[in-house]
Amino acid sequence: MTAETNAGTVEDTGSRCSPTGSGHSGGTAGAEPGGTTAVYLVKGMTCGHCEGAVSEEISAINGVASVKALAATGQVTVVSAAPLDEADVRAAVDEAGYEFAGRA
Repeated sequence: MTAETNAGTVEDTGSRCSPTGSGHSGGTAGAEPGGTTAVYLVKGMTCGHCEGAVSEEISAINGVASVKALAATGQVTVVSAAPLDEADVRAAVDEAGYEFAGRA
């Protein structure tokens, strides 16, 4: 979740499932012209904090424009400048602590 401040910047409002409210949220920017979209399956996500953790790690992959993870379905939609190496996505999901199950 984000909120716009008086200065016009966006800041995290901290509303997450973790007791301290320190979860992460993934990007939701639109597709870039000429970009590619891929949908992956990730096992083990149960809440918004999980979605944020997965989104944050995948967002760090070079060329990723946006990530949208949905715990309810296990689907993670990634928009990137070019097709991603599946090994990079798997490593990012592993780093977040979840199980990469391949493409949806």
